[in-house]
Amino acid sequence: MAQKSKRRRAIEEKLGALSPASVPEAVNALKGLEGDLPKGVSATGFDQTVEIAVRLGVDPKQADQIVRGSIVLPHGIGKTQRVLVFCQGPNVEVAQEAGADHAGGKELADKIKDGWMEFDVAIATPDMMSVVGPLGRVLGPRGLMPSPKAGTVTQDVAAAVRDYKAGKVEFRNDSAGIVHCVVGKMSFEAGQLTENVEAFLNYIRSLRPTAAKGVYIRSIALSATQLPGIPIIAA
Repeated sequence: MAQKSKRRRAIEEKLGALSPASVPEAVNALKGLEGDLPKGVSATGFDQTVEIAVRLGVDPKQADQIVRGSIVLPHGIGKTQRVLVFCQGPNVEVAQEAGADHAGGKELADKIKDGWMEFDVAIATPDMMSVVGPLGRVLGPRGLMPSPKAGTVTQDVAAAVRDYKAGKVEFRNDSAGIVHCVVGKMSFEAGQLTENVEAFLNYIRSLRPTAAKGVYIRSIALSATQLPGIPIIAA
């Protein structure tokens, strides 16, 4: 077994005393994990991404218990997303004016088939799905396939582009019934992270499937790229 680093041991010692907390308390605890580390133990040299994980009481094998959606968080996610729009005619100019990084039709699909993937979000107008459909094997596994349920197949490309440029994020429970979502950066103020997390949790609560029985939210953890999870009270 690999020996734990001084940094890891120091953080685990601080984490050991923590119990499930409120959202503001968990945010402060996470931001404090790398503060006041012992002498000779350095913090990371980059702005870590903060993520929330919510374990749900759903059966992910049942289609009517899938929890998925998208949300524009109050303070964004601290990252400018590269947006691609599959469209044609006047919509190309509309998408570009709204801030799309790439807009077009078959020429973009051909580039993707050749291995080009320099975008973070793909949006499509309904009339372009015959072009987008064959890309499912490439875009699907990467979570980039446009979908009406996620709001990425839409006629209102301007609104969709603006939302994703503002930090809109998509999520879907995995095979274990857990939903993961980026909620910001460690450089965010504690209040900003708190508001993002609370907005996300409130939205998750609103998406409870009618077919789900028993306890819906079973556990919640807030973590960062190189920091372990802080448990949040799942009430």
